[in-house]
Amino acid sequence: MREPAERLLAIYTRFTSVAGTAEATTLPDQSIDLITAGQAFHWFDRDSCRKEFMRILRPGGWVVLVWNDRRIDSTPFLAAYEQLLVNYGTDYQQVDHKQIDFAVLREFFKGEPSTKTFPNYQHLDFEGLKGRLLSSSYVPEAGQPRHGEMLEALGKLFESHQSDGRITFEYDTLVYYGRLELA
Repeated sequence: MREPAERLLAIYTRFTSVAGTAEATTLPDQSIDLITAGQAFHWFDRDSCRKEFMRILRPGGWVVLVWNDRRIDSTPFLAAYEQLLVNYGTDYQQVDHKQIDFAVLREFFKGEPSTKTFPNYQHLDFEGLKGRLLSSSYVPEAGQPRHGEMLEALGKLFESHQSDGRITFEYDTLVYYGRLELA
């Protein structure tokens, strides 16, 4: 994700990209006021990244964790898309970001994080839908079994649910924020 960010944000003279991980950022001690992480938080080693966040945060600094939680059954399209993921996903149930629940977040923050929820929508044509599906780590890649079959099913799904050449994903953007309390 860093590579696309570097391309997109290169026009901003104050943008800096750093080679690091959540667990080893390479940033100086107490140099950061705000840390934010999105969907990738479920991949972090939470204990190690918490220690790193505590190290780089200035006193009073904030952590903000954000997820776009795709609604799975609020429309016929979304219910059908969810079924497509269940049918063709290689490890969909295991890597689903919903493995992070409020108890995990409470443990990470060592207290109750504040929360906000916002509705969010994504309108896609077929190429956008296909790109979104193929960017998921839990679907078969080109050359793997069922990849072609999955794309054929996606085409049929799009055709049966599109309106004016587009479909809509509905999300709840979930924001958890607070200061990391000492253990």
